[in-house]
Amino acid sequence: MIDWTIMGPLLGQSVVQTLQMVSLTMLVGAVAGTLIGILLYATRPGNLLEHRVLFAAVNLLVNVVRPIPFVIFISLVQPLSLALTGRSVGTQAAILPMTLMASVVVGRIVEQNLVGIDAGLVEAARAMGVSRTRVLLDVVVRESIGPLVLGYTFVFIGVVDMSAVAGYIGGGGLGDLAITYGYQQFNYAVTLLAVVVIIVIVQLAQVIGNRLAHRVMHH
Repeated sequence: MIDWTIMGPLLGQSVVQTLQMVSLTMLVGAVAGTLIGILLYATRPGNLLEHRVLFAAVNLLVNVVRPIPFVIFISLVQPLSLALTGRSVGTQAAILPMTLMASVVVGRIVEQNLVGIDAGLVEAARAMGVSRTRVLLDVVVRESIGPLVLGYTFVFIGVVDMSAVAGYIGGGGLGDLAITYGYQQFNYAVTLLAVVVIIVIVQLAQVIGNRLAHRVMHH
């Protein structure tokens, strides 16, 4: 059973904490990840701004960080979180590892979408004398905006999942609510409530992302 006099305020606080973690992570992670993805695309061998050493270094960083399970990555980054935020637990401490992981994931998704752009468009633009930088930004990136919106939506869902995992380090949010007041107190109803709210958030994000992508790709 759920005691709403206690759980109501806790649920509201948990939703706010989850949205705070997710929104900040997506804001910073999307910007940093987009830059990483553009860098990976542009500097890859044979591409517009080829730089083999830079590409190899960034690609290695992405390949090393990306496969690490997030629950382990949180523990791995705890010393850095403590140094930068003064905390190793809590919402603020959870945002740093979430942002780092999101940046890497976004970077790879952006790179894959840019690679998928028709090479003929790039060659045509270069044949008309357009600079490499302008081809990259005005042709490649612009042509990939629609698929990128879907990619960001996919990452948003993953970030919501990360925010739930952050509950294991007392990161707050719906994951912490489900663990502390559901699992640890053997109250299945609270766990189910947290899951339902997470599903609602994810579904709303998916609908908004699909509509934005549809609108962009048809303009």
